[in-house]
Amino acid sequence: MKSYPALEIRGADADRLFAAIDDLSATAIEERESSVRVFFSTASARDRAQTILISDFDASPLEVSDEDWARRSQADLQPVTVGRLTISPRLSASPEPPAPGRDRLPARPEPLAPSPDVIVITPSMGFGTGHHATTRLCLAALQTLDLSDLSVLDVGTGSGVLAIAADRLGAARALGIDYDPDAVQAARENLALNPTARAVSFAVADLRTSPLPPAGVVTANLTGALLIETAADLLGAVDAGGTLIVSGLLAGERDEVVRALTARIVWECEEDGWVGLAMKKS
Repeated sequence: MKSYPALEIRGADADRLFAAIDDLSATAIEERESSVRVFFSTASARDRAQTILISDFDASPLEVSDEDWARRSQADLQPVTVGRLTISPRLSASPEPPAPGRDRLPARPEPLAPSPDVIVITPSMGFGTGHHATTRLCLAALQTLDLSDLSVLDVGTGSGVLAIAADRLGAARALGIDYDPDAVQAARENLALNPTARAVSFAVADLRTSPLPPAGVVTANLTGALLIETAADLLGAVDAGGTLIVSGLLAGERDEVVRALTARIVWECEEDGWVGLAMKKS
């Protein structure tokens, strides 16, 4: 059973914490009732982050089972709709009926079956579900564009939800890349759950070491620090007249990211302190 190294951080101001972890290679954040769990790709990255954060935050290391998180998410996550698209947790088997004499639990809405407007994503702590504000911002930005006859490159694809969404929105083809082979495998498994997707593929590639293929639209839901570091590479992958969609940056990072990307903003939105941008390349 796969598990993920994480830090359990209690009593922290969310904006202050998110700013502090921006350069620490976190892979996911789970906001809980009384704490925040910050996940990392390796235990060494988690331990390094704890060393940096411990002077300002109550941060304890732990290992989180992906299976347990997925089971809990399937019970808790509800379909979320952004414009024309609905992101739904993967369909799971119906629960067993209660034993005689026991009360039946209240019914909850079942995850939606695949349809042209529904994308089914398996919950995984490592790769997200499409429910985070930054993903919603990217989904909204994609829907401001006419993707007909365009290629879409999704950098840091994770669960693959943005690449699959681009296909649903009419893109001629969509490629999702991620440096993590586990992410690419998860994206391919999610693609199999969405059989109406026509021309979507996924590949292992590291943004910082591999040349990016050109595309009419590039999406990058990363971090503010990584967007600044790789701004030239991301913008270089966008065809002339094409669009770069970015999110994963906090509102306080917005101006620095815009300066690094040097492209014309054609759409902007903020949600829960996160910013999404669509920028046109000359």
